[in-house]
Amino acid sequence: MRGWLWIPALLGVAFVVAALDGDSGIRSWMRLRAEFGAARGRIEAMGAEVDALQRAAAALESDEFAIERAIRERLEYARRGETVVRLPREHHANPRFP
Repeated sequence: MRGWLWIPALLGVAFVVAALDGDSGIRSWMRLRAEFGAARGRIEAMGAEVDALQRAAAALESDEFAIERAIRERLEYARRGETVVRLPREHHANPRFP
């Protein structure tokens, strides 16, 4: 029985080394797991943005009102008799970058 006591001691030492090793241990695994979760969130956000852009593109291909609205918004055009109201943009933390 005494001959088998080195196995738990060896496993304990291996666990401590894995916990303390920043390059290939448990900390590295946890950091990669957090980065993976953040990347998955960015992928989902980008997927939602792609869906919205595909809907907008489909509308621009088929809906004349959507085409006119997009042109008027982009070029800031107005029809005769219409009044354009421009709202101030959001203020940024750095005044050098409008």
